[in-house]
Amino acid sequence: MKVLGMDFGCATGSLRDGKFPDKDCLLPLISKLLGYAIVAASTTVKVPQILKILKNKSVRGLSVVGFELEVVGYTIALAYCLHKGLPFSAYGELAFLLIQAIILVAIIYYFSQPVRTTTWIRALLYCAVAPTVLAGQIEPFLFEALYASQHAIFLFARIPQIWENFSNKSTGELSFLTCFMNFGGGLVRVFTSMQEKAPTSVVLGSLLGMITNGTILSQIIFYRKPETKKEKKIN
Repeated sequence: MKVLGMDFGCATGSLRDGKFPDKDCLLPLISKLLGYAIVAASTTVKVPQILKILKNKSVRGLSVVGFELEVVGYTIALAYCLHKGLPFSAYGELAFLLIQAIILVAIIYYFSQPVRTTTWIRALLYCAVAPTVLAGQIEPFLFEALYASQHAIFLFARIPQIWENFSNKSTGELSFLTCFMNFGGGLVRVFTSMQEKAPTSVVLGSLLGMITNGTILSQIIFYRKPETKKEKKIN
């Protein structure tokens, strides 16, 4: 019995016989289920961050460059998957994450008035190039090079935010829930990538994302205590 590419036959057969499914049957099924769970969760992963900014009307402590690089990284990854004709279940979260990331950057621009000229230039450059990349209208070797660079792009997207948090000894308006979901998603992707025997670069990329998101999550937890103490003294 197959549902969305997931074979439940071996699992239901074992349970029907009163036996617990063995790992060769269970692990691939769990991997597929987790993969679809990531796609489903990705539809709202950045919503808590968006809502927090709108509620406080502030982007204090947020790295604009970091969020811009996220948009670039998601665009490259999504374009590559579309170009390769992969099934939606293998990259679905990228489409939802890209849409939310663009909305998030637009909101950050809105609450960062006045926006610098260089920021507008970066935004216009992205709008000019992104449709071409998403349509796959670039040379194959350039596509491969861009995809190979996406892990570095995501790394450099996190470093400015990590440094901003460290310098300010505060995480500003960063959403704990969004960062937690990013970390959890990265952790699950490491498992699913290894289980489905993805290329080493893909596994390393997922691992790198998990580590950097885990660092930001730990900063939110670590720097939250001093802020709470200061607020109590003021009150």
